[in-house]
Amino acid sequence: MRTSRYLLLLFWVGQPFPTLSTPLSKRTSGFPAKKRAPELSGNSKHELNRSKRSWMWNQFFLLEEYTGSDYQYVGKLHSDQDRGDGSLKYILSGDGAGDLFIINENTGDIQATKRLDREEKPVYILRAQAINRKTGRPVEPESEFIIKIHDINDNEPIFTKEIYTATVPEMSDVGTFVVQVTATDADDPTYGNSAKVVYSILQGQPYFSVESETGIIKTALLNMDRENREQYQVVIQAKDMGGQMGGLSGTTTVNITLTDVNDNPPRFPQSTYQFKTPESSPPGTPIGRIKASDADIGENAEIVYSITDGEGLDMFDVITDQETQEGIITVRKLLDFEKKKVYTLKVEASNPRVETRFQYLGPFKDSATVRIVVEDVDEPPVFSKLAYVLQIREDAQINTTIGSVTAQDPDASRNPIKYSVDRHTDMDRIFNIDSGNGSIFTSKLLDRETLLWHNITVIATEINNPKQSSRVPLYIKVLDVNDNAPEFAEFYETFVCEKAKADQLIQTLRAIDKDDPHSGHQFSFSLAPEATSGSNFTIRDNKDNTAGILTRKNGYNRHEMSTYLLPVVISDNDYPVQSSTGTVTVRVCACDHHGNMQSCHAEALIHPTGLSTGALVAILLCVVILLVTVVLFAALRRQRKKEPLIISKEDIRDNIVSYNDEGGGEEDTQAFDIGTLRNPEAIEDNKLRRDIVPEALFLPRRTPTARDNTDVRDFINQRLKENDTDPTAPPYDSLATYAYEGTGSVANSLSSLESVTTDGDQDYDYLSDWGPRFKKLADMYGGVDSDKDS
Repeated sequence: MRTSRYLLLLFWVGQPFPTLSTPLSKRTSGFPAKKRAPELSGNSKHELNRSKRSWMWNQFFLLEEYTGSDYQYVGKLHSDQDRGDGSLKYILSGDGAGDLFIINENTGDIQATKRLDREEKPVYILRAQAINRKTGRPVEPESEFIIKIHDINDNEPIFTKEIYTATVPEMSDVGTFVVQVTATDADDPTYGNSAKVVYSILQGQPYFSVESETGIIKTALLNMDRENREQYQVVIQAKDMGGQMGGLSGTTTVNITLTDVNDNPPRFPQSTYQFKTPESSPPGTPIGRIKASDADIGENAEIVYSITDGEGLDMFDVITDQETQEGIITVRKLLDFEKKKVYTLKVEASNPRVETRFQYLGPFKDSATVRIVVEDVDEPPVFSKLAYVLQIREDAQINTTIGSVTAQDPDASRNPIKYSVDRHTDMDRIFNIDSGNGSIFTSKLLDRETLLWHNITVIATEINNPKQSSRVPLYIKVLDVNDNAPEFAEFYETFVCEKAKADQLIQTLRAIDKDDPHSGHQFSFSLAPEATSGSNFTIRDNKDNTAGILTRKNGYNRHEMSTYLLPVVISDNDYPVQSSTGTVTVRVCACDHHGNMQSCHAEALIHPTGLSTGALVAILLCVVILLVTVVLFAALRRQRKKEPLIISKEDIRDNIVSYNDEGGGEEDTQAFDIGTLRNPEAIEDNKLRRDIVPEALFLPRRTPTARDNTDVRDFINQRLKENDTDPTAPPYDSLATYAYEGTGSVANSLSSLESVTTDGDQDYDYLSDWGPRFKKLADMYGGVDSDKDS
């Protein structure tokens, strides 16, 4: 007979009402149903069968933030197999088991060892089991239960931002949305009112309000004006427990700025402005600045200025300075103090952007009067024209008046003017001007063909104030006069064939003329009177400024007359008529049957049986080729015989050796070394002449070494004989020179420099011992001095 076993779980909470320990619901844990032995009661002999059930205990509450000194009691675990003999052991597992929650393994009492915070962890899931202490086997199936921490109001509402910033347009309607603030409460929103937040405004009334449930801040006052007050600071409170007494609260600050709208028109601070400007101010010169004030800011304060009325609408302009929003009055046209001294303008300032909802406030513009005074300035003279154009014939005589220029002082004083020509524009001084009346006249003769236009500058200067002057360009055109005779357009040299027929055209003539008549050129051509009679050619005038040369007879003979000089007279039809004579050279030439020229030289036909032109050209070409061949052959042969001279320190030959040394005489052997000449063996055996290539190869002949006591003269004579018989020695392209100056003089040194070291007279009697060569000196110095004798 098997007894039924079950685990009894008792949960307690540290509160006076035990109903909180009652499970809210039960459900099977899913363990398979097993047939268990019925429990015997009294004398009953019947066997009862029931299925084993395991219980899930739901949401047992435990207060958070326990403040007692002892552990907080949770509940008791007990099994019906426990007979109190200590054979069973109770164990606990799951969230916080052994640390946060402990169990008495003998009694099954469960306690919480620490203060619990629902906001840190709201639910703990634990598992309880009874096992045999000796065998370690469970006597009951494991049961699971939940401990839910019961919330208390221990967290105040916290706003998502410490400080909020918001803007709202000025003059907004009541109830205009500004911003929404949000506060959160960490308490349990599902239990009680600990997390129910209510918003209220602590600071910022009566300008703003807040919705208690949503935290939306709205405007509460009509026509809030930014120009009066721009910044507002609003303090919002969030309180839990639905705002009831005892609830926790938090606050935040909202900084609200009123943004600008165009609700203020521009206004001039004064109704009249006055400025001064000199009459010499060029267009675009700023005269003064005006500014209308606008209480708005940004684009709402932008102002556009315009001139709407007044006497100077076309004389002045006004523009807007985008940085300062000022109106700048500028000169539009040149001013004249003598014509008008004061101008009055009406200037308007307006906003380019206007909001229609504020049009009831009136027009968003204002106007002011601007008075401009023109100041007198000493101005330079003003010419009557910006430029002058004059004309004069090229045959005009000197001092001929061309025209005049006029200038006057624009000032009221009307100072007198004097005129002059800028000589930088008239370097040749061709023109001059009367300083008093401005008349222009010539000072030199003109030539249109040399220069058609003369561009000069005339200066007008105030006599009383020479610094005031002005200039004007003067263009003078030189008119043409028929003073140039026509001439041939080019040099004409033509030919006529020997077999030419009469009236055959052999050349067309054209003419040019430097003059430029209004009606155009009309040239006429004719033979000179001296050539009219007996001429072999005639001139035909084509009446189109061209003429043709025609033959007058049939056939010409170049052997009788090879060249004709034909004088042609060319005349123009202008006044006065100008004419010139040009000469046309006509050569008589031999032509083919097509009339193409072949030869114009009579010498080529002197010998009728001579060679033709082609044969002569071929012979001449052959001669040229032959000469070129001979020259190339000679040059090649010369180059093959001669090679570049190679100068080497090792190339020792009897060439000219130059020593730029003037020694002490014949007995001076320190200036050069003749050891090389005395020892020919110094020459290398295999060294040949490298300055030329000899026709036959000769080995250099070895000469015996000269003795040290050999006289230089004998040595040189020996070398001369050797070179005369040596076929490899010069002359080829070098020169060998040998000279001998003797062995010395018996007189030794004749210098008188040593005489200055002796006090007495020198004795020259030894000169008579030197032989007949010094007899003359012995006669002069050897005897007694003639001066002493006298």
